[in-house]
Amino acid sequence: MTANSSHSASALAVKSSPLPEPVLPVFPPAAISRGIMTASTLPLERSASTRDTARPLAVANWLLMVAALILGIVIVGGITRLTESGLSITEWRPISGVIPPLTQAQWEHAFQLYRQIPEYQQVNRGMTLAEFKNIFFWEYVHRLLGRVIGLAFAGPLLWFWLRKAIPQGYGWRLVAILALGGVQGAIGWWMVASGLSERTDVSHVRLAIHLLTALLIFSAVVWTALDLKSEGSVRRRIPTIAIWSLAALGLQLLYGAFVAGLDAGHVFNDGFSLDTWPLMGGEVYPTGYDWLQPALRNFVDNPITVQFVHRWWAFVVLAFAVVMARQVKRMGSRRESVILHSVIGVQILLGIATLMTAVDLPVAATHQGVAVLLLGSFLLTGHRIAVLRDRQRA
Repeated sequence: MTANSSHSASALAVKSSPLPEPVLPVFPPAAISRGIMTASTLPLERSASTRDTARPLAVANWLLMVAALILGIVIVGGITRLTESGLSITEWRPISGVIPPLTQAQWEHAFQLYRQIPEYQQVNRGMTLAEFKNIFFWEYVHRLLGRVIGLAFAGPLLWFWLRKAIPQGYGWRLVAILALGGVQGAIGWWMVASGLSERTDVSHVRLAIHLLTALLIFSAVVWTALDLKSEGSVRRRIPTIAIWSLAALGLQLLYGAFVAGLDAGHVFNDGFSLDTWPLMGGEVYPTGYDWLQPALRNFVDNPITVQFVHRWWAFVVLAFAVVMARQVKRMGSRRESVILHSVIGVQILLGIATLMTAVDLPVAATHQGVAVLLLGSFLLTGHRIAVLRDRQRA
């Protein structure tokens, strides 16, 4: 055999010998659980099968849009009360009521129903159809917004649910909020019904329940959105300081509803003078007026006492706001401190302006709208405290 043939046989032997199999690293399950293996080192099929379809930021942004709609309906509800429009629609038709009167005959029918209730007979007798249309407008918009909010919540909730985009642990919370929205619609009609037979206006107690339920829904929506936007979409527990602060604010909002329902804002508002604020007719608490019996009734049914409590409890809420703002700033977040200080300052000034302008409609409606923003500021600050607290404990 020649040298050349020997070299060729050697080369052929090298080419025909099998290639060695690659050696793959073997990781024990414990190593995987400790995070040594990344998603890129795991088999492709396993990574695809565990892909997360949850979209917390999308769900959170949707909830914040719903919260904005709730803010809008609270403002419109305040205007409805201030313009004495709440009893202009005397029927509850959740579906067919979406379409307002369109023909002259339909308007006459709606007006005829209104003329049968005590408010028309004792307060608005002689009202023209054109005047009736003005008050009908605000109540119609208020009810229409309620339906819009229901659809804006139920429709996307179903879509997110079918797409499995709702993070684990949030589905039933959202369903509970939807159910509370349905209860709110029934409470609204229960409130209106209180003024259709014997009274010339709605019950201020039922009005307060209606408002506070709306604000409870707003709070649940905002807190859930903030949870979804936080790291890991962790459900946060409300800090103790936030619980006490929200309780104080809730009492103030309750008395704000009483003031609106009793028209207590029209008591002792003699223009821009000290007799309007901080005094009431020249006194801290006006004397010479009958005190209802039993005495506790004055804190619910007496317009003078109700306005007095609403005036001064505002500063108790201010004290809680200052404590919360200082705590969140001390924990390292200045933004929420600035927001809370600013909103509560504006709200107190608007409350004083509402009295001094004899409940001017734009001022009073703005006062009610900022009340919702103040609630949102308390929620934002409380949630930030919860996040920073959990971060410190980790």
